[in-house]
Amino acid sequence: MEKIKRTLRDSAKARWTMMVLVSFLMAANYYFYDVLSPLKTILQDHLNFSSQDFGIVAGFYAFPNTFLLMAILGGIILDKMGIRPTGLLFAVFMLIGALITAYGASDIYRNGGLGYSLMGSFWTSYSPELKMMSFGMLIFGLGAETSIVVASKIIVKWFKGYEIALAFALNLGIARAGTALAFNLSPRLIFGDNWTFPIWFAVMLLLVAFLGFLIYIMYDVKIDRQIKSNVSLIEKDEEFHISDLKKLFTNSSFLYITALCVTFYAAVFPFLKFAPDFFFHKYGVSQAASGDIASLLPYGTMLFTPIFGLLVDKKGKGATLMIYGSLLLLVVHLLFSFTTFNVYILMILLGIAFSLVPAAMWPSVAKIIPEHRIGTAYGAMFSLQNLGLFAVPILAGTILDSTNPGITNEMIKKGSRLDYTPTMLMFAGFGVLGVFFAFMLKRNDKTSGYGLELPSNATVETSEEMK
Repeated sequence: MEKIKRTLRDSAKARWTMMVLVSFLMAANYYFYDVLSPLKTILQDHLNFSSQDFGIVAGFYAFPNTFLLMAILGGIILDKMGIRPTGLLFAVFMLIGALITAYGASDIYRNGGLGYSLMGSFWTSYSPELKMMSFGMLIFGLGAETSIVVASKIIVKWFKGYEIALAFALNLGIARAGTALAFNLSPRLIFGDNWTFPIWFAVMLLLVAFLGFLIYIMYDVKIDRQIKSNVSLIEKDEEFHISDLKKLFTNSSFLYITALCVTFYAAVFPFLKFAPDFFFHKYGVSQAASGDIASLLPYGTMLFTPIFGLLVDKKGKGATLMIYGSLLLLVVHLLFSFTTFNVYILMILLGIAFSLVPAAMWPSVAKIIPEHRIGTAYGAMFSLQNLGLFAVPILAGTILDSTNPGITNEMIKKGSRLDYTPTMLMFAGFGVLGVFFAFMLKRNDKTSGYGLELPSNATVETSEEMK
């Protein structure tokens, strides 16, 4: 592939502007995903949710990507149809799902609004609020994960051959600002009895981000026209075929990095769902303070992920950084399980771990997989990752309820506290698996020749079979 004339992607200003526009959509995505986390106690008070109920709502985000393989299908659609139609379609799903979730918690719905009777007519052991909010999170997740796949392909499109690891890192840093703000703002956006306003605020943020993505589309049209006026970026032999899926799932490096993705994120995102409640029960801090402590993780990633991304661009060592990050994650979860070590320090360390692995992992995928299959590759990773994001919050809530029998919401209001030790050990177990797969990935890289330990702009010779 050659270029005769300069295109927008050759302009650093244009590249970074596109990164910011796409990252804002991801930040709004992450904000809504985490908006309920600091509200767990509020949901228990107003909707009579149990810990398992809360885990169900959180877990249903991942349902379509786990059982319907929508992230894989979305990645295939992305590689077939392109960024613009795919991005628009799944951003709309995000917005609709967010609206349904907020509606499911609203007074209008709870007072017999549209769909309340229907939701109350089946599975009567679960409340209509739980079912409507879970349905909303399902639709939101249907769009959110593929939107992240779209964002990843956009970064590859604009930054491959340039500062790709730094771009991925800053993209993740901006996105996780959404998580941090969700933990900080949600408890503070409750005005009197209007406890659902934080959820509606998250919906409004998604709408603004959607409008920003429409601006990105205009630039995407322009760069595609520039590319076509030079030479097609996708040659005939590089078009996606269904048979490419076999090449993905017989690539050992891809399998190891996907397994690391699944286990590592299963030990982080579901933990964050329960983190404010965990801090409240183990450390005795207030609800607002619990959210502030939890926000240290995403704030830490905003600082550290770009630093590690720049390191990967300049020095390499991607596989080694993934091992270090996985080990640090395991240590932090074990300290949370068995000690009362300073919670602020532990959350900062967790933020470092959660910067090391993604900063190295996502640009490494672009080394393992050719660009015409990158959407499918990211889609497959996100679908399998969502298996953990679906099952682990439900498992965590179930363990929490079963290991704290007889402790009711009324007892908690009077000072009783939940024992989180078994739940935290479960998260540590996923950390052990993450360490194993990180070691296997580095070991495999020595024979596969993808150069995961090399800087981002380094070139390596690989066989046609590897490609």
